[in-house]
Amino acid sequence: MSSSRVRAKKQVKKRAQRATSNVFAMFDQSQIQEFKEAFNMIDQNRDGFIDKEDLHDMLASLGQEPTDAYLEAMVKEASGPINFTMFLTLFGEKLNGTDPEEVIQNAFMCFDEESTGKVHEDKLRELLTTMGDRLTDDEVDEMFRGAPIDSEGMFDYVSFVRLIKHGSKDE
Repeated sequence: MSSSRVRAKKQVKKRAQRATSNVFAMFDQSQIQEFKEAFNMIDQNRDGFIDKEDLHDMLASLGQEPTDAYLEAMVKEASGPINFTMFLTLFGEKLNGTDPEEVIQNAFMCFDEESTGKVHEDKLRELLTTMGDRLTDDEVDEMFRGAPIDSEGMFDYVSFVRLIKHGSKDE
């Protein structure tokens, strides 16, 4: 009888360990407190999770009548149930405003006619100061400071994107 208990214990799978999140490191304590207050205002039923009904009730209290599809799309932005940590993660991603690496690289790739992963710094400076949301020369100088630019003046945007998304190897 005891051997069957031992065998049963060996078959029990261990729970996967949760990955630790550094989402709390993205904000200072006062910001976290403000997010907690906002979370509690949205969590209308006080169950510790934000769901479609909570969002509907909160928006209705503001005079909005959101569609089911709109609410569903909001909830689907999260990779799981929206507890406070997930809520903070979603805001962290939105507030940091960073696009995925591929999207940023594709923006630079539009100006890389030979698909080398590089654009001449003079050409890039001209584009950044004359097109779209124009940057000032000072802003471009700041961007180029510490950027991967070789001796021929070629800006390595693949390395640059990796740098802005993941930090330098020294960090």
